Amino acid sequence: MKFIPHQYQEYAGSHVINNPVAGLFLGMGLGKTVITLTALEELKNTYFDTGKILVIAPLRVAQDTWSRESEKWDHLQHIVISKILGNRSQREKALKAEADVYVINRENIPWLVSMTGSKWPFDTVVIDELSSFKSSKSKRFRALRRVRPLIHRIIGLTGTPSPNGLHDLWAQLYLLDQGERLGKTITAYRDRYFVPGRRDGHVVYEWKQKKEAESRIYEKISDICISMSAEDWLDLPERIERMVPIKLSASTRKKYEQLEKDLLLPFEDGDITADTAAVLSNKLLQMSNGAVYNEKKEVQEIHEEKLDALEDIVEAANGKTILCFYTYKHDLSRILKRFPKARKLEGPEDIAEWNRGEIPLLLTHPASTGHGLNLQDGGHNIVWFGLNWSLELYQQANARLDRQGQKERVVIQHLVAEGTIDEIVAARLEDKTAGQDALLDAVKARIEKVKGDDI
Repeated sequence: MKFIPHQYQEYAGSHVINNPVAGLFLGMGLGKTVITLTALEELKNTYFDTGKILVIAPLRVAQDTWSRESEKWDHLQHIVISKILGNRSQREKALKAEADVYVINRENIPWLVSMTGSKWPFDTVVIDELSSFKSSKSKRFRALRRVRPLIHRIIGLTGTPSPNGLHDLWAQLYLLDQGERLGKTITAYRDRYFVPGRRDGHVVYEWKQKKEAESRIYEKISDICISMSAEDWLDLPERIERMVPIKLSASTRKKYEQLEKDLLLPFEDGDITADTAAVLSNKLLQMSNGAVYNEKKEVQEIHEEKLDALEDIVEAANGKTILCFYTYKHDLSRILKRFPKARKLEGPEDIAEWNRGEIPLLLTHPASTGHGLNLQDGGHNIVWFGLNWSLELYQQANARLDRQGQKERVVIQHLVAEGTIDEIVAARLEDKTAGQDALLDAVKARIEKVKGDDI
């Protein structure tokens, strides 16, 4: 296929070529992969400005997206890609292979750094989904930080650089410019742009940004980072979002309310921490979906209302494909039991079959499908069997179909159990405030309500 770049793609590609340190904060579906491959091809074969190129990506993206994009476009088909994936011997063989671009999943970066050390061979590095390096304490960040001085050219790609706030930016920017713009340490960054919020003694649980911190930070990084959104550049088909209310039976509602009280009331006089709130909300979300893990980690089935609703949607689709996001393993097993022809997304073969329209109901967890996969050729219907608190995962998952190349209206349906925590999560996602703070606020609000109901 002949690649005819949009104006914004030409601009973004030029930014990569002209800046040894480049951040592309491009909205989902704008074609970050083809932009980057085109720029790398030009740098390598026209400017002779790159040697060995490494792409670091989420596992499924490393397995499929980069090779598929290079095979798709005429001007990129000569690029040889070696995938440093699989077991140790397979990775070592791929590392020694002759190739233009080497692709590795981010979890194996510590291994790669330990293997190569001071003989790190890659002068050009692309970090696909830079936001996955937002934690300065993670092994992947620390490993890449060790070899960063040996990297001549680095490109960071993401659609959501700060999904949980500006605090997430420091580690990502450090890998790009080694602390030149936002400071050499996370402590210096916090001192300059934030003030402590909730704390317990010397332990700070929350950092609040100072007035004008956002504008100052973006001004600092504007010379190396460019930001674009799909809404500004693409004329995509209409996207329709629907809430499908799920009415629980009286007996199921009684069980839910009892579980809610049992979980919430013991904490009514104590502090609600993030870990505690996550445990509480997870149990309630599980029950909203229809099953709960008990203390023996066995699945206790409660109701089938969401399965019935999904069956109605599948029947109404009349043969059209559906991409369904689940949250818990028992969701997956129960859906597969009800729909024997459904398929769990496992790897490149499933992606290819889906894009050919051969899988009527494709099941996947948003964390496994949240970045980089192109599924828009296979359908335009999304169903959320269960929701979670991550706005980033929600947006990225929807963008697997709602992206450049989609020719149909994308219909996103959310199965929401009435009167449950489902409604709170759905509301937070709708107003774009989902995340840890929203989770904490929701749990505290439910405690107050339950206490009030008991008076």
